[in-house]
Amino acid sequence: MTSPQVLILQHVPWEKPGRILANLEDLGLETLTLNVARKKKPDMPDFDELAGVVIMGGPMGAADYDQYPGLKAEAKLAKAAISVGKPVLGICLGHQIIATALGAKLCKGEEPEIGVGPIKRVDRHDYFSMWGKQLDVLHWHCDTVGLPDGAQLLARSPQTKVQAFRFGSALGLQFHLEVTAAMLEEWLEEPSMVKELKAAGGSKSKLREAFAQADAQIQPLGEQVFSSFAARCSTYAKTLN
Repeated sequence: MTSPQVLILQHVPWEKPGRILANLEDLGLETLTLNVARKKKPDMPDFDELAGVVIMGGPMGAADYDQYPGLKAEAKLAKAAISVGKPVLGICLGHQIIATALGAKLCKGEEPEIGVGPIKRVDRHDYFSMWGKQLDVLHWHCDTVGLPDGAQLLARSPQTKVQAFRFGSALGLQFHLEVTAAMLEEWLEEPSMVKELKAAGGSKSKLREAFAQADAQIQPLGEQVFSSFAARCSTYAKTLN
């Protein structure tokens, strides 16, 4: 049997795991990053050897199965992992994939939510034990999801009712705590991202400035959330040895 590993499902080159990967590596966890979005029958690692699953963001819709058939496999994997208590983390698109796999409704947003803006904590969870009532974070999404039946709503924003939720071993985040200043620069070099930003009325300079001001708050929350997730993966890995 190979060593337990955390599977990271990435959909486009610029939406990297960032701080998530750093925290997994800090605990010595092995990781495997795959992009299976366009594969109808993706070759996944042995389910029994997974210590956790991370599903990253991307520009596609969570139900765009015709163009991205691999998203269906991702949803099935998330649901299977949750059913046996494997730690699962979803960011933006990943958050939507997990939610819809659990029966929540996917909705097209009336307008994009892009830029640095507030979210409000609705409920406490040990992932967010240091989090105050309100925090500015980086948003970059159009679609939204409802709350899966039986899930715990953790955060919302004026525009998006479900910004974070917990369901069993899974955590979904609509916003981006994983992004570092260096990663943001990669986003701002990607033409499709810049086009979305401008269409939403934003600009590179304004977003850089807002992110620089908010990152002092974002970074410690990201570290807490992702170190807690990594600790859960490490604990689960020990059950596989």
